[in-house]
Amino acid sequence: MKISQKVQQSAKEGKVWWSFEYFPPRTAQGLQNLLDRIERMRGLGPDFVDITWNAGGRTSDLTTELVKTCQSTIGIETCMHLTCTNMPEEKVDIALREAKQSGCRNILALRGDPPAGKDEWESVEGGFEHGVDLVKHIRKEHGDYFDIAVAGYPQTHTLPEEERVQEMQWLKEKVDAGANFIFTQMFYDADMFISWVRAVREAGVTVPIVPGIMPIQTWNGFLRSATAIAKTIIPQSYLDALEPYKNNDEKVREIGTKLVADMCRKILDADIGIRGLHFYTMNLERGTRLLLEELNLVPRVETLKPLPWRQSLTPARRSESIRPIFWANRTKSYLSRTENWDEYPNGRFGDSRSPAYGELDGYGVSLKQTKEDAIKLWGHPTTLQEIATLFRKFCRNELPALPWSDQGVSSETSAIAEQLARINELGFYTINSQPAVNGVRSDNKTFGWGPSNGYVYQKAYLEFFVSPELLDALIPHIERDAGITYYVINKRGDLRTNTTSEGPNAVTWGVFPGKEVVQPTIVEAISFMAWKDEAYELGHQWANLYEPGSASRKLISQFMDSALLVNIVHNDFHQPDAIFAPFLQLEKAQATALFPAATTTTSAVPNGHVGLNGHAALNGLAN
Repeated sequence: MKISQKVQQSAKEGKVWWSFEYFPPRTAQGLQNLLDRIERMRGLGPDFVDITWNAGGRTSDLTTELVKTCQSTIGIETCMHLTCTNMPEEKVDIALREAKQSGCRNILALRGDPPAGKDEWESVEGGFEHGVDLVKHIRKEHGDYFDIAVAGYPQTHTLPEEERVQEMQWLKEKVDAGANFIFTQMFYDADMFISWVRAVREAGVTVPIVPGIMPIQTWNGFLRSATAIAKTIIPQSYLDALEPYKNNDEKVREIGTKLVADMCRKILDADIGIRGLHFYTMNLERGTRLLLEELNLVPRVETLKPLPWRQSLTPARRSESIRPIFWANRTKSYLSRTENWDEYPNGRFGDSRSPAYGELDGYGVSLKQTKEDAIKLWGHPTTLQEIATLFRKFCRNELPALPWSDQGVSSETSAIAEQLARINELGFYTINSQPAVNGVRSDNKTFGWGPSNGYVYQKAYLEFFVSPELLDALIPHIERDAGITYYVINKRGDLRTNTTSEGPNAVTWGVFPGKEVVQPTIVEAISFMAWKDEAYELGHQWANLYEPGSASRKLISQFMDSALLVNIVHNDFHQPDAIFAPFLQLEKAQATALFPAATTTTSAVPNGHVGLNGHAALNGLAN
């Protein structure tokens, strides 16, 4: 979506919006850290992000890669910077083409800074001299496909009149050439900014103006970014408030956050039509988060989650509205294995999907963690009880990752965390789950998604690895409840189920004003079989972290060879705990069998679950 459309929509709804800027790091590890941070900061509710283009284009490949990842995997609208520095027309066209392929609809067109090692800016042969030339070229080659932003400099309002008039004329020329909105340079003087905006309007420029806001993190960082880099005039009131605490970073951050927040409030309250803020994050999270909290700007659920899973904003996938639940914790994998589909499910899963998932060999499944980080996380388990402990800790959010999860547990898992921990202790190693939800409002912070004034629903879902012996003991208890359907598959691909339907089973749906019922998440046999290969491979990759012949490698490898992968759905969403009843019945039945003279509660069993989880028969794998 174009940023101008987002601005117009927010204006109609009377909402304040905000956005974040990031710059490409110089190392592979820095890139991964930044992607993780952008993912986390998406939870702060930005309407879009923008990615800078390094002077001279040295990080241009990283910029286009970041734009692609933000659009496709993180699922957030992105604005890509594009400069004239060291960029002949051919390179500009390549960058624009790649942005278009990624679904990016927004470009910030800049002249750019002088190339590294030079004090004066100079155009490259076959390139562009001014930002306005770049704007004209984009419009000529791409029509109105892109929203084009240009830079505005509020501080020019302090220049002598002749220079001030000239700067305003250059700004108006860029807008007249086709720019849709203006990003401003950072500033700390609200009165100066307000006066500049009014002067811009008097000059006949009517496009939206987006103020650039720089959080204050530390004293030295504040001075460096404001004076050395941006040549920003700092009001004396800021210096008086901050300098006495220049050696106390926490105090500087606390005072600076209040100063910048007051400036933002003054701008938003002024009658100049500003309803959005653009934060220069410097790739840091805390300062921006504190500023948003100080401003009492909280993310809107419908902004963060138009669907319960993260939408991809690439052109081919924008209309995608249905996905299988199995890849809930491995979005990148699902996107990669389905990237060559001709069409993506929209409305009905079976009507418009390609018949095949990408082969596992072609995709290349891998753990997110390095070997060192993985072993630090998961240690060297030598018994299935130790593996059960890892899974239990993950469910309780005491462990940040498992081989089957790219990130920690979702917030909704807290509703069933203890039940999950308990069944993991019994030997059912859960790798995916969702609680039942019965008509929660769509703006609920934990379960909500979709447009305002709607209601969302979920069927309870569990997916786990388990030994064949333990599953055989569980199945009779499952089959007592006609509301449960299940699929069981082994590593070879032998599938069995109790469902009589060949179609997908919607496990998440929403009802919204003026819309048909939306059913975005399903359980379905073909997708489960495709996911099976990946799920087993991830387990074996975990095993392969350990030395050949080691107890940990032998334990995990042999378990993955013999274990079954199971998913179960309880189709009555009015009964949130019913999906766990068969496991508790099994626990009680086995406790009674082991200790018939004792009480049948788990408290009569040493350690709560000894002998109830199939571990006794399987621990020999580690010997």
